[in-house]
Amino acid sequence: MSGTLYRLAAFTDDPSGGNPAGVWLGKALPEPSEMQRIAAEVGYSETAFIAPAEGKRRIVRYYSPEAEVSFCGHATVASGVQLGRLSGAGTYMLDTAVGEVMVTVNQVEGEWQASLVSVTPEYRPAEPALVEEVRGLLGWQADELDLEIPPALAYAGAWHLVLACKTQQRLERLEYDFEQLKALMLSEGLTTLQLVWRESEGRFHARDPFPVGGVVEDPATGAAAAALGGYLRDAGLLQAPAQLTVRQGEAMGRPSRLQVDIPLSGGIVVTGQAVSLDA
Repeated sequence: MSGTLYRLAAFTDDPSGGNPAGVWLGKALPEPSEMQRIAAEVGYSETAFIAPAEGKRRIVRYYSPEAEVSFCGHATVASGVQLGRLSGAGTYMLDTAVGEVMVTVNQVEGEWQASLVSVTPEYRPAEPALVEEVRGLLGWQADELDLEIPPALAYAGAWHLVLACKTQQRLERLEYDFEQLKALMLSEGLTTLQLVWRESEGRFHARDPFPVGGVVEDPATGAAAAALGGYLRDAGLLQAPAQLTVRQGEAMGRPSRLQVDIPLSGGIVVTGQAVSLDA
């Protein structure tokens, strides 16, 4: 299946920052096995496959190096920017495996950015046994959790376990048994852990282990940022409408900035820039 592969870094204006993503564009999607092969060869945490090559409505599927992923925010932002470059600014409708995701693409001061609107978010309190098991694998102590943001399972296209800690120092130390955490997350249907520290009302720092995709840590996770925003709103932990800035990837040396706009109801808006990694 012929197509063109692009490489971009999302949620940054610097090629050395953000989260790299592959964006494949073609007339029709390849077979799943071929998409998986390409994603493994690219080696980024996700590659988005988009068809057809033209038009305001496209089909998209997301693959990590090891498996298909239901939805990926950073690859969606990268895709939106690439579509804008090739087909112009405007609004594109992406048919994902979890539903329609609208992406608005424009240039701000000469730099391309994309805003996605997630599917309707969901959340539920995390079972104490799951929290204890994950906390043990991370080496977190019970008194290090920030229970003003109670542990929760949050969804905006993919499920994430949200755990908040009290201090930046706790978030900066990330060590875990890769295979044990991967097995647990697969059994629980989790895509990433959304580990956060709330610096202020509108500013969060996040780290996202992603062993189920074959990746130790994600430098920017748009789907998890959307899920976090939906959880905070729907649990009454902030007053909507609201805007958050999520900083991620700094401990990895790939700083990322995610803007999260939380309306009164419906999908969460996640905005970021993306830059080309192709020579």
